[in-house]
Amino acid sequence: MLEKLPEALGHALRDLRAGLDKIVFNTCGMRSGLGMIQVTSLAFADHAPIPERYTADGEGLSPPIDWTGVPAGAHSLVLIVEDADAPKSDPLVHAIVVDLPPQDGSMHEGALKSPGHAGEDDVHSGRNSYFMAGWIPPDPPRGHGQHRYAFQLFALGQGKPFSGKPTRGEVLKAIQERGLAGGLLVGTYTRPDGSIKAGEPASTAPRIAG
Repeated sequence: MLEKLPEALGHALRDLRAGLDKIVFNTCGMRSGLGMIQVTSLAFADHAPIPERYTADGEGLSPPIDWTGVPAGAHSLVLIVEDADAPKSDPLVHAIVVDLPPQDGSMHEGALKSPGHAGEDDVHSGRNSYFMAGWIPPDPPRGHGQHRYAFQLFALGQGKPFSGKPTRGEVLKAIQERGLAGGLLVGTYTRPDGSIKAGEPASTAPRIAG
């Protein structure tokens, strides 16, 4: 996958990023005036670094998430986590969770299935960008700089049930049709450069076909 790129390619693709304007929160078209949900984490503050424990460089656990301000008319909640700085045209989906209880609450550390961790049985996960249900730990390419991970929570009105492993497209459609409120928490993670020596000319990086 793109997040496993060698450091030389990370440097070459440093300016190629999906962008925060492409995440679901900014493209779902929710009407102005709808409620806002406060999304927080005990592990990191908004726009602050995500601890290594929750990344591919650590244990790879999904981080704890809390939320308040869910509107009274909500039927369920949806969580989608995207990497806004993935070196591709669209954000990389790290996790999707649907059918969360429609009330203020939380998701515990390690609640989502991830490499080496079983997760909790009662979590209805959708398909991430690796076509699996669960949590993809942040794993940005070396040399690509800081990545922003958008933890987006939405309250939905009553409607058609989700499929067994809903996709980003299915979730986006549901939000567009019956979204009542939304909230956003952004965490960051940066892989330190290591393999390219200081002062090495950029011409040594491999060329990208296209």
